[in-house]
Amino acid sequence: MGSSFAAAAPISNVFVYGSLLANDVVRVLLGRVPPSSPAVLPHYQRFSIKECVYPAIIPAQDKKVNGKVLFGITPPELYILDVFEDVEYERKTANVLLEEWKLLHIEDFMKMTKAFMEKWSYLIQRLDRLET
Repeated sequence: MGSSFAAAAPISNVFVYGSLLANDVVRVLLGRVPPSSPAVLPHYQRFSIKECVYPAIIPAQDKKVNGKVLFGITPPELYILDVFEDVEYERKTANVLLEEWKLLHIEDFMKMTKAFMEKWSYLIQRLDRLET
């Protein structure tokens, strides 16, 4: 006998880089502004398309595209975003770098760096004394 509970629909996180960066556009489409974080898509390049108001991206080594990730996008919302995009649009899975992670962890990194430099300076001073 099957379960009486419907399987939970997958929630998506979506990288955006064009008109969907504007909260007002997202609000009109989805009826809400989902949580988001600045993000970078490595190995792609953003460019303008002649006679179009929207940008596109293509794979490009040593390039990056700045944008943001919209978190918690439901399947119906993903469908709305897909319809909003033009016919050339193709959704793909990609790895992005979240800028929020950098902001959250930079203080910890600075503390570790300071502690390392203090220990390093102490060792250098001891070595200097041993050499003289």
